[in-house]
Amino acid sequence: MKIGILGPIAWRTPPRHYGPWEQVTSLIAEGLVSRGVDVTLFATLDSKTAATLDGICAHGYAEDPTMDGRVWEALHVAHALARSGDFDLVHNHLDWLPLAFAAHCKAPLVTTIHGFSGRGILPAYVNARASSYVSISDADRAPELTYLATVHHGIDLEALPFSAAHGTDLVAFGRIHPDKGTAEAITIARRAGRRLVLAGIVQNAAYFREKVEPHIDGDRVIYLGSVGPERRAEVLGGAAVLLHPIAFDEPFGLSVVEAMACGTPVITYPRGAMPEVVDHGVTGFLVDGVASAAAAVEMAVALDRATIRRVAERRFGAARMVDDYLAVYKRLMAAQ
Repeated sequence: MKIGILGPIAWRTPPRHYGPWEQVTSLIAEGLVSRGVDVTLFATLDSKTAATLDGICAHGYAEDPTMDGRVWEALHVAHALARSGDFDLVHNHLDWLPLAFAAHCKAPLVTTIHGFSGRGILPAYVNARASSYVSISDADRAPELTYLATVHHGIDLEALPFSAAHGTDLVAFGRIHPDKGTAEAITIARRAGRRLVLAGIVQNAAYFREKVEPHIDGDRVIYLGSVGPERRAEVLGGAAVLLHPIAFDEPFGLSVVEAMACGTPVITYPRGAMPEVVDHGVTGFLVDGVASAAAAVEMAVALDRATIRRVAERRFGAARMVDDYLAVYKRLMAAQ
């Protein structure tokens, strides 16, 4: 089986710090190679992979203000599709743009939809009849589309070891943006009487400046910036609880399952994929609003961290994700 994986190029694969799509793409590519699959990864040329690396973009455009992401993504897609006849199947992780040219793909094409940025991009999916679709949660499915499968993301469990011991701090881990409810997490922590550690890139500068930064004092609210793989387990595993008070329909929530892998319980709102990902009363709590979240903190701390880890191992390991995608590939190729 020869698979071409069309990866994103905003960041390196795997990312140095932020880059959830790149992280998932990397785990799939490495998992397939470990099973003996012939994989070519189309990604930035500074990417690290056991697969055959191909591409034209020297490094991630999000790391270089002189690069226009629209231009480099178009060139990247054109380069990959020109080679599509070399593969039994092409797996797209680059959102809607490759779908505009899906008719030129010379191999079966499957697209993992890593979440919709808005309904405005749906025409690209609806009109791309040459691609099959995989959703990352049942909650993130658009009724206009037909899906081949839902495959929940997997994570590198070895990089996120179980932490039986933990501190008293709460953590909010993810991009700083109104969608992620960073300011609400600060309020929840204050009401719960616990210190809050924030980790993530600033994706909305005005929101950070007005709603978040005034509360960062290095004591009750600490901001670590963007935390890469080398510190992820330390920050997530050392926390008493992960706060995830989202203000949008979360397509999946990688930081949620990463925290669970460390044994850290999660408090979140029942939006998007959260009811699929969090086992209420087992790995965390699904609550409505700030007051309920603050009230749930002590209950979450009392949950059994070893059980949380076991659930994460069973449901969200990278090996399970790779197995699921292999089943998708075989089903798609058998239908040709």
